Amino acid sequence: MNESNSIRVVIADDQELVRAGFAMVIGSQPDMEVVGQAGDGGEAVTLSETLRPDVVLMDVRMPGMDGIEATRRITALTGSVGGADAQADALLPRSTRVIILTTFDLDEYVMAAINAGASGFLLKDTEPETLLNSIRTVFNGNAIIAPSATKRLIEKMMQDGYATGNASGGVANVGMGADAAGVPGDGIGTGGSPAVGNPPAGISAANGSQPFYTDPELDLLTDREREVLVEIAHGLSNQEIADKLFISLPTVKTHVAHILAKINARDRVQAVVFAYDNRLV
Repeated sequence: MNESNSIRVVIADDQELVRAGFAMVIGSQPDMEVVGQAGDGGEAVTLSETLRPDVVLMDVRMPGMDGIEATRRITALTGSVGGADAQADALLPRSTRVIILTTFDLDEYVMAAINAGASGFLLKDTEPETLLNSIRTVFNGNAIIAPSATKRLIEKMMQDGYATGNASGGVANVGMGADAAGVPGDGIGTGGSPAVGNPPAGISAANGSQPFYTDPELDLLTDREREVLVEIAHGLSNQEIADKLFISLPTVKTHVAHILAKINARDRVQAVVFAYDNRLV
């Protein structure tokens, strides 16, 4: 943690009243401080370059540079703050993490924000305690997605073709995964076999459609890790996964760590994208 022993937060929103509300909630915490406020994406990037906050709360729709482009630039920041004090620079090699603030009518931006490097999503009407816990979660290197936002994200990905083969990038026309009985399921058949309709890389589907290519990292996952990944993609917390799969919470955490390492995902948000890209859900 930084020298002041607090989580340093920048709030980016074009509505001053919204910024003031978030600042009041965050400023009330002994382990957090608001170090800057921005009215647009460009200002958020500038503040992040100079202040190197731990977390940025980022609105999506703002004048000038929007929140998605700002997120992409902020998460790409590395190295020192460029100050003259080398010792101070050495204390700030960390990456700034971004939490996207969204509403239901902004679902079309969710995937773009994930690809831009966002570490999570919160709805603007999130309860204060949830907001604070989410900031701490992201600061500690994890990712968060509001449960309702997760459901909406899944619905949109389905509509856009992530489960029907109509996604961008030339993905083949492949259906949802099914279990051994042919019933649509979670994309993992019994025994951890690949989802039905997902032929090996370079092999055409049985219906004559174009080949569907899976990431090679998928083969590195064990059967149990695939199960856990599917539940992550469904928006379940570690505790919920433990309860559903009848395993301990520490075991789930170990599986999650192994999954992220094997698929080269920064956090759970990228793991969700990986699961959908490879038709596990």
